[in-house]
Amino acid sequence: MTRFEKEYFRPFSFSGKEIDRYFQNALRDLKIAQTDPYTEVRFTYCYQALIKSGIALIAKVGQVKVRSVAGHHVQVLTKMSNLLNNPDILTIGNAMRMKRNLDLYSGGEFISKKETGDYIRFTKQVINQTEKIIKAGKKE
Repeated sequence: MTRFEKEYFRPFSFSGKEIDRYFQNALRDLKIAQTDPYTEVRFTYCYQALIKSGIALIAKVGQVKVRSVAGHHVQVLTKMSNLLNNPDILTIGNAMRMKRNLDLYSGGEFISKKETGDYIRFTKQVINQTEKIIKAGKKE
C-alpha cells in the first residue's frame, strides 16, 4: 500500500465529479500538447498533463490532496510510478521535470520535436493507464 506523507499530501474526501474534473484537465492539456505548432508549448503542456493525471490518480486512490510545496512534483511522479507499477513514470517524468526547470530557471533548454513527440507518446500511455483506474467502479 502506498503511503502519503503529511508534508506533501493532506486527507481530502473527493467526489467522483472532482476527480473527473482533474482528469479532464489532464486530457485537455494532452490535446494541446498533441496539436500546438510550437515545440516548447507542446512540451510544457505534455508535462502538465502528466502531473495533472497523477494528481487525479492520487485523489482517486489515496483520497489525498497534493500540497503545493517544494518537491511536490517529484512526489506526484513517485506515487504515480508506484500506483501504476510503472518505474518509467518516475524516470521519464523526472527527466521532463528537470528539462522544464532548466528552461524556467536557467535561461532555456532546447527540446527537439522528436524528443517532445516521444514524451507525448509516453504521457498518453500513462494517461491511458490512469484512466482505467479513474473509471474503475464508475457507472457509465
